[in-house]
Amino acid sequence: MRINIIDRGAVGDGRTLNTEVIQGMVELCHEAGGGTVVFPKGVFVCGTLYLKTNVTLELEAGAVLLASPDIRDYGRDTHHNRYRNEEELDRCFLYAQDQENIRITGMGEINGNAGAFPNQGDSYRPMLLRFLRCRRIRVEQVRLFQAASWTAAFLDSESIWVRDVQIFNDRNYNGDGLDFDGCSHVFVDGCSIVGTDDNLCLQSSSKAYPVRDIHISNCTFSSVCAAIRIGLKSLGDIYNVVISNCTMERVWREGIKIECTEGGSISDISVENIVMRDVTRPVFVLLNNRFRPEDYGSSLELDGIPEIGRMENIRFCHITATDSKEMKKTHYRFENDIMGEPRFNGIRVDANRQHPIRNLTISGLGYHSVGGVKKEEIPSEYPEVLDRRLYPKKTSSENYYPDWSRAAFMDIRNVDGLILSEVVFSSEEADEREPYFVENCRIYRQEIYTGGQKG
Repeated sequence: MRINIIDRGAVGDGRTLNTEVIQGMVELCHEAGGGTVVFPKGVFVCGTLYLKTNVTLELEAGAVLLASPDIRDYGRDTHHNRYRNEEELDRCFLYAQDQENIRITGMGEINGNAGAFPNQGDSYRPMLLRFLRCRRIRVEQVRLFQAASWTAAFLDSESIWVRDVQIFNDRNYNGDGLDFDGCSHVFVDGCSIVGTDDNLCLQSSSKAYPVRDIHISNCTFSSVCAAIRIGLKSLGDIYNVVISNCTMERVWREGIKIECTEGGSISDISVENIVMRDVTRPVFVLLNNRFRPEDYGSSLELDGIPEIGRMENIRFCHITATDSKEMKKTHYRFENDIMGEPRFNGIRVDANRQHPIRNLTISGLGYHSVGGVKKEEIPSEYPEVLDRRLYPKKTSSENYYPDWSRAAFMDIRNVDGLILSEVVFSSEEADEREPYFVENCRIYRQEIYTGGQKG
């Protein structure tokens, strides 16, 4: 079954609310055993749509599915955002729960109408897409533009393909691109993602749904925050992840960010053939424990400070990171939220001394930083990663602190089984900090070149 929404009464004038008409066509295709709902050229305003098994949304060139500016047009039964203290992100535009064989495709656009909603605060700002416990999802070719918060959240789902999709989400806070929580058998290929928060996230809210068998390739990323983040939400396990053949440009915090922070495990991660330009921290890896019930970032499911989890078998291979003069600036998210500055730069790997990261390889890495940092800009004390169960109040090195780097290029602590091979550092301007630190590590191999000198 193939239904053109115009033939069933939808109006593409950019003003008429079409929710009831379009939902009716989704239901009709579903009840017939499957079909395609076709959006022709036009701007079709709609509130929450509930996607169903065996139904395809096809947006032809020139078609725009536009989110209604009225929050009353959004359902209250679309699950919730899984981060603590962010209830304003609970609503969403397109939603599916316990469905399978869903496809969103075509050369058209799904637009979240971000400008119609507040940039931040406790007013509702709907996500663009949310899938809960779904199987065999395909999002292909379409443009996903200007979500009022996150672009797409895939929760406890499996067999997901996101291919040749353009995401542009630069209007509001929480401008994530693709978020996978509790998902397996995921393939992201050929996508372009621009946003105000993490471009792509792998997260684990429970041990019941491990994040595994993830493939990310041939994508380009640009972000005010991180390009690819693995963890933070890490109650369960994340493993068997391959990230390859991607470019990252103008990322004001981290290029690849791996944080095991909520008691689970992150292991068997391979990152290879990545080229970065103007990325403040090309690589950031941290094993710690944290719980902030009154702040943002902790999982809703976390009810206390967890034990420190496990991180092992992490490999970075063939990474090229280059700074231009742009990186001499301090970069902000919107007006006053500092994201990156020269003294915050570099590669950082850290863990608690009693709970080291195990088996980390950095091979074939070339990093040319902007440099130019004076010693007087850097505090003399650099905190350790503390076990928060033992020291809940003391100052600890963690996810967003310190907001400076004590090394010009790389700082690695507490790794049991470290290989550094063909690592080359250089800078545009002289930097007064030490080039690198490698502390309390069992080293298998260390081969570092700085300014033509091997270290």
